[in-house]
Amino acid sequence: MTFPAAKPGLVIRYSFLWSHEKDAGAEEASKDRPCAIVVAAPRNARGDITVIVAPVTHAAPDDAADSIEIPPAVCRALRLDSKRHWLRLDELNRFAWPGYDLRVIPGRPGVYAYGMLPQPLFEQLRSAILERQTVKAARVQRRD
Repeated sequence: MTFPAAKPGLVIRYSFLWSHEKDAGAEEASKDRPCAIVVAAPRNARGDITVIVAPVTHAAPDDAADSIEIPPAVCRALRLDSKRHWLRLDELNRFAWPGYDLRVIPGRPGVYAYGMLPQPLFEQLRSAILERQTVKAARVQRRD
């Protein structure tokens, strides 16, 4: 089994744990979903990597400031379904790469990544998360 290299902008299949699931006592997510790697940083001298991911969801945000809509052309390039998709800014998961919750993409045996976000969209995501942190902290669930 070969995992992709963890790099910012890579969209992976991951078992994302929402804060409301964690608050209800869940330790495991109820659904696997695409997630964009926002940070991939060495966490020790051995080169272990800590990753922070933002989830992709079909659910339109209650507050537009909490999400970025993914353009349809990017969704097609990533081979996501034809519905609308949003990157959430207010909910993040942090884990040791590759972790236990990385998942194979349905119908694509051995494939864990959809592809890379275009650089301008990734920069928009990164900047929006940083900006949002100054106004209202994101909920970051530790998964390791």
